[in-house]
Amino acid sequence: MPREHKTKRGRREEKKEEKKLLKRKRERGEDEDPRHKKQKSQDPADNVVITGTDNADILLEEEEGVVTERPFYGMLEDEEQEYFRRADELLELNDFPSEEERSLFLANVYREADGKELKIACSQSCSRLMERLILLSTVEQKKKLFEKFAGNFAHLVQHRFASHCCETLFIQSAPVVTEELIADSKKKETKEEDGSESDLSMEGLFLQTLDELEGKMTFLLTDRFASHTLRVLLVILSGQPLKETSTRSLLQSKRKEKISITGLDTSPTELSLNKRSTPSSFQFAVKKIISDTIATMDTSFIRVLATHPTGNPTLQLLLELELTNPTSKKGSNTTEKTIISALLPDDITTEGSESATFVNGILYDPIGSRLLETICTHAPGKLFKQIYRSTFKDRLGGLARNEISSYPTMRVLSRISKEDLEEAVEAIIPQVGGLVQRSRTVVIKTLFERCHARGADTTALTSSLASAYGSEFSTLVLKMACIDDVSSLIAATTPPTTNSPSNPAEETSPPKQPPPTLSPTAPQLHGSLLAQSLLSIPGPPSNLLQTSLLSLSSQTLLALALYQTTTHILQRALQPTESNTPFRRKLINALLFPPPNQEQEPILALSLSPSGSHVLDTLLLSTTTPSSLFSLAERIATTLTCSEPLLRDSFSGRIVWRNWSLDLFKRRRGDWVNKVKASSALVSSQHAFSNSKPQRALGFEQQELDEESVKKEKKHGKSAKVNPTKAGKDKLAKSEEGKSAIQLAREKFAAAKALKTNTSNSSSKGGKGKGIGTGANAGRIGV
Repeated sequence: MPREHKTKRGRREEKKEEKKLLKRKRERGEDEDPRHKKQKSQDPADNVVITGTDNADILLEEEEGVVTERPFYGMLEDEEQEYFRRADELLELNDFPSEEERSLFLANVYREADGKELKIACSQSCSRLMERLILLSTVEQKKKLFEKFAGNFAHLVQHRFASHCCETLFIQSAPVVTEELIADSKKKETKEEDGSESDLSMEGLFLQTLDELEGKMTFLLTDRFASHTLRVLLVILSGQPLKETSTRSLLQSKRKEKISITGLDTSPTELSLNKRSTPSSFQFAVKKIISDTIATMDTSFIRVLATHPTGNPTLQLLLELELTNPTSKKGSNTTEKTIISALLPDDITTEGSESATFVNGILYDPIGSRLLETICTHAPGKLFKQIYRSTFKDRLGGLARNEISSYPTMRVLSRISKEDLEEAVEAIIPQVGGLVQRSRTVVIKTLFERCHARGADTTALTSSLASAYGSEFSTLVLKMACIDDVSSLIAATTPPTTNSPSNPAEETSPPKQPPPTLSPTAPQLHGSLLAQSLLSIPGPPSNLLQTSLLSLSSQTLLALALYQTTTHILQRALQPTESNTPFRRKLINALLFPPPNQEQEPILALSLSPSGSHVLDTLLLSTTTPSSLFSLAERIATTLTCSEPLLRDSFSGRIVWRNWSLDLFKRRRGDWVNKVKASSALVSSQHAFSNSKPQRALGFEQQELDEESVKKEKKHGKSAKVNPTKAGKDKLAKSEEGKSAIQLAREKFAAAKALKTNTSNSSSKGGKGKGIGTGANAGRIGV
């Protein structure tokens, strides 16, 4: 049979066919004019400006009606690529004898890269080196990179690889702006800089970059790579935190490659975690960017951006900056053109209005609903009330049930008043059963938290949740954590026995492996978060979870403590509060001191487990905060010291040994008692006000004021109990007539300190301290 003719696919096969056709034409003499009259020249010298990348695509962009081509910055030679690749490996390993050696190596790399910065940034193989160089660079080296990139930022931010280098350069340079802003003028004068560099500041370099991007913001909004860089610039200009969770998810996607350096301290600093001080020029630049961008866009284009996968996050950020700016006009009825007025041009309370149609359209859209979350979070009070009454109030039950509209609904629940929240609870209670059945517990968690913050009654909501999970307390926590098979959980968390078995047949049996069904899932995570939230709310919610935990067997409690998802429930339950001391005593006894027939030693199993070791850390705080539970802390420490070889052979065990200060426990018991009590008192004072009173504020602004007042109270009040300063003593002495309770506690603390000093002196001479070694005597110390 003749073979079937198969047409090959692909660009290479098409080029081969074209070459064959041209060869046949040349043989027949038909190839007199190989170039078509209307065909553009394929010579790179005719239409490409050679100024940078070794593998960049020559893409077209439209600028002011003229079609231009992105510049090509050239290619790195093979020797250069090999050198930079090796330098990237050395920087990633970070195995240098000292900081000076690394600084010299960086200087050599910068010397070799002089004039090739644009090529390296646009190179697929060497752009990671540029990012690592920026992470390790000094302030002056970062400023030089700004100068090298100057004039090309408009093209670099749109490049697949160079855009990541620009983001890293901007983020690492943002704290420098604040440092230069708050620095003394004398420090600036003493800086030795060469030539024109003395006049350059990081603020000026950022403003020069903005000048290059001016007039192109609308195009960059929807660019696949430039939109991320533009959001980074806006966050830096506005002074928002760079390492906050919400900001981090806005700046980069989950698939972004994380460029790391071994041994480099990447922990977030104070400038990256908190809102930064920015110069007035940055605030003016943000307003100008927003106004210029809105001026070039019509209403239809802005609404298209609301559902655009690339433009929506940038539009969210622009809208948030507009609504949070105290000097801007936020109302939808202002004559000035703003983003919010373009999105909601008329009265939303009017049925069938343009604004109502837009909000209802994005309410169920996976992308547009994120913009609605921003509106509900940052909109002025008057506009928010209009949106709530016209869109959400009568439909809260159905909106909370939907998978997409539930997220804007949670933002709305965070801002409504106590009276509206109680009505929302009545509307959502019939949907609790369906939400639990589909494991959509985030809405329930938000509802409980807001009721606690507003001081609303949670009795009916707690009863509805309990009936949704069943009436048996012994299964409520397990169902909430989506643990269907308790025996599988116990088998998965039971480590293989190290002792030799008495039955020879057991030696050949393989160790138990965790079943695949016990891998952490999203419903388990959400259920664990719900349980933790309920345990932190005093009253019916915490009583429900505490009763359920105490009804579990010791073996089940240990399995929950060892499982990486449910261990957080036990940690939260063991957190000390004013009213849960009896519950914690029962829970600790049930968890750590089970009947003698149990196979596992709970304390040892927790100390050798990566998840369970965190429970032991929580137990140290839980048993030492009230003096009535300190005997349990000594009992746990004694059990741990008896298994010292096993703990020292385990990574988790060594951490437990260090956190519990067991070396000090073995040598000087009295010093250990004072140390753990002082540290637990310090930690408990930091969390004393977080669980004492519910926040009954009118929104996020009042919550921030409450947090500031809590910090002041801790600074002047609670912290003085742990480590009182001289100024604090004088203030409290003047404010109290006679001897107050605080003064008596301080005198008791001073007496205990003097007793400790005498004991340590006597022990250093060979004697042994008396009166501090046991928990009973140490309980009298007023720490």
